[in-house]
Amino acid sequence: MNRPNHSDLELRPDLERIARWIRPKARVLDLGCGDGALLAWLQSEKECLAYGAEINQDQVLACVQRGVNVIQADIDTSLSLFSGNRFDVVILSQALQATHRTEAVLREISELGQEVIVSIPNFGHWSHLVSLLMGRMPVNRRLPYEWYNTPNLHLATVSDFEALLGRLGLTIIEHQYLVESDNGELKSIASLPALRATLALYRFQKQ
Repeated sequence: MNRPNHSDLELRPDLERIARWIRPKARVLDLGCGDGALLAWLQSEKECLAYGAEINQDQVLACVQRGVNVIQADIDTSLSLFSGNRFDVVILSQALQATHRTEAVLREISELGQEVIVSIPNFGHWSHLVSLLMGRMPVNRRLPYEWYNTPNLHLATVSDFEALLGRLGLTIIEHQYLVESDNGELKSIASLPALRATLALYRFQKQ
């Protein structure tokens, strides 16, 4: 089998930033890994030992077709499947808000990985506040569902999430506050992230 080249494995902007944080040949577990694009890239470009868990059957098939080691599993109920393993990095990309047992999931993944990378949409973005002031739940590129059919259960602001990490005894190593442009590009910001960031990325570990 020919080794995929970078053009075959172009990552969406948020996954590209996550990939920068992962060292070559790391042992990586991606929970809610989707179609396996990030794991396939890490295998190809950084020679990582990559493993994934995904609940959606079609996405699991896509992972298999990419040559990614994946199991079909629910993050809320199946993390014990990995309890005998230790990973260099555990990734949870824009999936935490869909978990039922959010605190428990954060505790458990911090035990599985030497470090954890989590990305979350920032519900405190100014456009969301404007929607709420107008009496409607926000619906946009980042939160594309209506209130009655959304898979998101626990939306949070960046301040909410950072406070929860502190309460759980999890130390932030690095973070990025990002704003998405109309064409989907991401730009880092430093000022007023609580209002301006559309997405936040965190690296953290257990104290």
